[in-house]
Amino acid sequence: MKLKDMFKKTNRKNYISIHSSDNQGRPEVPEGLLKKCNACKAAIVTEDVKSNYYICPKCHNYFRVHARRRVEMIADEGTFEEWDQGLTGGNPLSFPGYEEKVKALQEKTGLDEAVLTGKAKIGGVETVLGVCDGRFMMASMGEAVGEKIARAVERATSEKLPVIIFACSGGARMQEGIVSLMQMAKTSAALKRHSDAGLLYISVLTNPTTGGVTASFAMLGDIILAEPKALIGFAGPRVIEQTIRQKLPEGFQKSEFLLEHGFIDRIVEREEMKEVLTEILKMHERCEDKTGGCTDCCSLVKEEEHTEYKGLTSWERVQISRKKERPVGSEYIKELFDGFIEFHGDRYFKDDRAIIGGIARFHGVPVTVIAQEKGTTTKENIEHNFGMPSPDGYRKALRLMKQAEKFHRPVICFVDTPGAFCGLEAEERGQGEAIARNLYEMSSLKTPIVSIVIGEGASGGALAIALADEVWMLENSIYTILSPEGFASILWKDAKRAKEAAGVMKLTANHLKSLDIVERVIAEPENFTTANLQDVTDKIDAYLAKFICDHAAMDVETLVEKRYQRFRRI
Repeated sequence: MKLKDMFKKTNRKNYISIHSSDNQGRPEVPEGLLKKCNACKAAIVTEDVKSNYYICPKCHNYFRVHARRRVEMIADEGTFEEWDQGLTGGNPLSFPGYEEKVKALQEKTGLDEAVLTGKAKIGGVETVLGVCDGRFMMASMGEAVGEKIARAVERATSEKLPVIIFACSGGARMQEGIVSLMQMAKTSAALKRHSDAGLLYISVLTNPTTGGVTASFAMLGDIILAEPKALIGFAGPRVIEQTIRQKLPEGFQKSEFLLEHGFIDRIVEREEMKEVLTEILKMHERCEDKTGGCTDCCSLVKEEEHTEYKGLTSWERVQISRKKERPVGSEYIKELFDGFIEFHGDRYFKDDRAIIGGIARFHGVPVTVIAQEKGTTTKENIEHNFGMPSPDGYRKALRLMKQAEKFHRPVICFVDTPGAFCGLEAEERGQGEAIARNLYEMSSLKTPIVSIVIGEGASGGALAIALADEVWMLENSIYTILSPEGFASILWKDAKRAKEAAGVMKLTANHLKSLDIVERVIAEPENFTTANLQDVTDKIDAYLAKFICDHAAMDVETLVEKRYQRFRRI
């Protein structure tokens, strides 16, 4: 049946054309039944879009979501309690027509202002929510928006609740001038107090997030998520093009661009947003008992076994540590932890794939996990730069460690690198400073740290994630000032004497245990590969359980002092 036969044309004003403007012989449908996707231009049924998270069913383009609808999509049903209803701003510049425009938008949207704030449960976890609505002057931030966000954050701080803000904004509100600019300072200061109270803030960036909102609350999250292909930036692309008189590259200032450049943790599909937020919130639920969960872990601890060192030379162990079949960091994470959520970026320049990290659970206990990653195929090795981190990787690791400190999570690091990346761009971005900063901060990090050398551990590139309360080594891993080839080249001017160098460098696990450089050596099966990884991870699992129990029970001052003395006596 044709569409025009399905609906009687009683009033032409209630119809829209889906074809040409002359309408001759063209089908017409009731207004609101269909809408056109602004990406693929296809005509789509409005109800299908609404029931599909406001996503085009044909091209997966994201439509903007009204604030109240966003709350319905994210919050547990019936749990949202709106705050600061009726709060509105003034007209500080006496800008002509501004008050009338605001009033008209209030009537049209049913909102008092461009942000909706309140409290709700997400996955059962009580949370403070702020949701910007682009229909209201493109969710620009005037005094009312800044005030509502600041009040919501202050109340969250008082009630010890996490905060989630969905940003969508054109930036500062021009009609309010300098008063609008001051909202950037006000919202940022409120979030700093919330952070200093040890509370979680998740920022979710949607399309578009620009200007003064980007330069304040939107980019201050402990965890920053973004919807796919969202425009995110300080200056708009047209302004940039006019300023530099150049065409911007494809995808510039999109979510994917920011992920690559280290400014957001993760891109999350809208259909998965509630699930991801729930997992993150549950991982950060506050517990006054900082040793919570350790009793169960302690029951896993087994008697420590004596490690028999097979009759291998140091050079043979070097070769084994480098075998391409040897398990890599991500495989240990998968085997040892539950619910790993990877976070990306250093918040300065880049997401370095030579270091991966995030949060997970170890027998129910939230932990931060960081691993130097080589990859298992040629493609993965190239992607991860053969496990040689750049400054951006070390800064990402430190960012995750400081986050772990804030939320009292133990830090578990897996060391496997031939050394920090030696390249022009690494030096330009401060490789030495990045490594030094990690050592400086890790020395007094107020949460337990354990580092496990699983393959190669060469030079400051390894030490930068191994200044820990305890350092463990797998039986055939190595930990050394630099590679045997480099050692031979520097001292003997002959890299071919690498085998000889390995013999004098004391780089094997048993050598380092005898020097009190490491606390534990973990036995490996012969022909160690992913296939028998569990033989090793079963041991690590038990040792980690004991480590977390022992160190979680320490007060912070004792923990930090013991770590300092560990290195002081070497």
